[in-house]
Amino acid sequence: MPSDLRQTAMTASLATAILMLAGKMFAYVMTGSAAILSDAAESVVHIAATGVAGFSLWYARQSPDRAHPYGHGKIAYFSAGFEGAMILSAAAFIYYSSILELIEGPDLKHLGLGIIITGALCLVNLALGLFLVRVGRSRNSLILVANGKHVLTDMWTSAGVVIGVVIVQVTNYVWLDPIVAILVATNILKEGIGLIHGASKGLLDQADPSKTPLILKVLDEAVAQGRVTDYHQLRHRQSNDVIWVEVHLQVPGETSTDTAHGIATSIEDAIEGLFPGFIVNVTSHVEPEQHDAAHPQGHPGLHDAYAVQASGTNAPTPNAAPPGDPTASAQG
Repeated sequence: MPSDLRQTAMTASLATAILMLAGKMFAYVMTGSAAILSDAAESVVHIAATGVAGFSLWYARQSPDRAHPYGHGKIAYFSAGFEGAMILSAAAFIYYSSILELIEGPDLKHLGLGIIITGALCLVNLALGLFLVRVGRSRNSLILVANGKHVLTDMWTSAGVVIGVVIVQVTNYVWLDPIVAILVATNILKEGIGLIHGASKGLLDQADPSKTPLILKVLDEAVAQGRVTDYHQLRHRQSNDVIWVEVHLQVPGETSTDTAHGIATSIEDAIEGLFPGFIVNVTSHVEPEQHDAAHPQGHPGLHDAYAVQASGTNAPTPNAAPPGDPTASAQG
């Protein structure tokens, strides 16, 4: 795929969001439906969130600098969290307007036209959302994936509205219109919470559990093959499309610097090969196998999350920071 496809996808998302808002507001003016208004409110939020996502996508691609030696990829999690917060605000507005309509009583008209307009816009969002998620996953772009999920949330909102308004038109139970809007708000509330939860994991450097066993397998194979005698202090984290891995490798004390460097490089290359499509940065620290003699005080302040005792059960090393210690390094 062309390297600028991500930016093209984001531009398409913003243009479509503006089209969605115009179409849904027209449908609301024509029908007076709270359910359709709830759909339009979600589109307002989507425009704001897409603007932030577009900026974040550009900023995340900027090269590392002195102030940001690890790059700018973390903004992807801020963008996803902001998008989730905006979805929550849309849900709050929908709850308010729907409850108000339940109290005052809805005044509906031209529902057939509203159904046609909203249904057509729903199909457009379906195509756009699937496109954004596909591009985002293929390019390891959390920003695009989050935006695509937001678009799909908008699509499901529209689909729910169409179904609800059809039922209202067929049954003439106008009180169902605000009820449908409340159900729609509950659905998008769940999506917003999910985006915020995912963003918080990235901001807190939570290790991806699917990557841990792959890295451990490479290291265990290196031990089994005799290339290293042991390893410890493994840590890994992900920042958008960049993966960072750190590990301490132990070799016999008499191993030459050239040989140790070659061994470490081969292991680093093997770890990098595990994650095609990502930028993988592996940093290894070579130590003699007589680790306790070389480090009598251990590694103060570091927590070895993947230390394995002779019993084969995961346990922290003696020098690990106690649980909750603010000096403990974030795992991942």
